[in-house]
Amino acid sequence: MSTYKSVLNTIRRHREFLVTTHHNPDADAVSSALAMAMFLKSMGKKVCVLNEDACPQWLKFLPGTSMFKKVSDVKKVDYTAAIVLDCGDLKRVGGVKKFIQEGKPLINIDHHVTNDKFGSINVVAPKASSTCEMIFDLFKEAGHPLNKNLALLLYAGIMTDTGSFRFENTSAHSHAVVEKLMAFNFSAARMYDHLYVGIPVKDMKLFTDVVHKARLLYGNKVFCVPLPRRVVERFSKSFDLKEKLFTFLRSVEGIEVVVILTELSPKEVRVNLRSQNDFDVASLAQQFDGGGHKKAAGCKIYRPLLQAQKIICSAIHKKL
Repeated sequence: MSTYKSVLNTIRRHREFLVTTHHNPDADAVSSALAMAMFLKSMGKKVCVLNEDACPQWLKFLPGTSMFKKVSDVKKVDYTAAIVLDCGDLKRVGGVKKFIQEGKPLINIDHHVTNDKFGSINVVAPKASSTCEMIFDLFKEAGHPLNKNLALLLYAGIMTDTGSFRFENTSAHSHAVVEKLMAFNFSAARMYDHLYVGIPVKDMKLFTDVVHKARLLYGNKVFCVPLPRRVVERFSKSFDLKEKLFTFLRSVEGIEVVVILTELSPKEVRVNLRSQNDFDVASLAQQFDGGGHKKAAGCKIYRPLLQAQKIICSAIHKKL
């Protein structure tokens, strides 16, 4: 396994960087990519931050999001080293993969236990709460000073990946890092409001309808939520439907697994999984060429929505 020193040595030797993360990026992915880009730019490097998808509307309040480019808007990327963040495997970068060239350094920084170490340099820390926590450690190793923008980004990633410091991945080190970030005197309450509060009335009505149609299975241990494209498209772009569903449904007594199936096309379904207690959704996702963490994972099933629902629910039932 590589170290932060090897990452920094590679960074010092190169001037042009491609920085990317997984498709459908969450706060940890966006924030770690932007923080890395700011770090590189402070060293006089040229940086292209590229993703399969645009920066989610609900994260546009974060500093530096104008750097975040969608791959379909870019025809060419000149770089000498690539940095992939928060990705368990290289496929998760989606269309950005076509720009990644063999023979050039590929730095892989990630905290997923299922990471397959696809880089030429791999720093994988499954015990880290988030990739943003790892980026903090990288900056510390580099002796790079923090500023308010970096603190905001890293806090957003750590806060969301720990479920506001409620999940088991929250460690003493996570809290120690946050203590350093909070020294920059931003409002944690305002950050929480940006990320979790302020649901439009229209979205709230649609949300309650989705919850009402969710299926409670296997002795009330599993919540299954199928999301047809026509339903998802009715929500505001600023509304993070998936995370709102997970936050709400995981709080129901006795629930061990929540599965959300999002229809991407007539024969492509994104499956997101969250679990409680000892149920390992990472190993489940790996059965379908996916991955993640023990209690938060995902995959894709290339079948119509109803078929995908039957397939994943059957696999969950076998593991209960």
